[in-house]
Amino acid sequence: MAQEKSLILFSLLALVLLVLGLVQPSLGQETGAMKFKRQHMDSNSNPNNNPNYCDEMMRRRKMTQGRCKPVNTFVHEPLEDVEAICIQDNIRCSNKIDTNCHKSKSSMRVTDCRLTNGSRYPNCKYNTGLTTKRQITVACLGDPYVPVHFDA
Repeated sequence: MAQEKSLILFSLLALVLLVLGLVQPSLGQETGAMKFKRQHMDSNSNPNNNPNYCDEMMRRRKMTQGRCKPVNTFVHEPLEDVEAICIQDNIRCSNKIDTNCHKSKSSMRVTDCRLTNGSRYPNCKYNTGLTTKRQITVACLGDPYVPVHFDA
């Protein structure tokens, strides 16, 4: 009886370890939706009065690790409004191949960050563009269907 109990407990432990072994590799990985939020969403700020906005955000959002990301756009609208773009009609993406892109019907507040001429890793320096309002295009994937790439 004790031996059967031990065998059952051992089998359960082995099953738990097997499941953890299958799940664990994905625990620290960033999904496409998480990466989109990290790289492009900044709902609560107005960077027009901060010339260092892009330097600070690009560093804080880990886009200067290993290399300087040359161009990035931050969207200053609620995440729900950006996610709602995914229900707009599909259009062809800028790569001319994919068709999972969607263009916003309304203009959104955005700030473009561009690597300054001559700036080199690890001292990435960015020009902070004026915050403007324009329509944006995002690529969407998944279930739920959410933005995973800023296309234009």
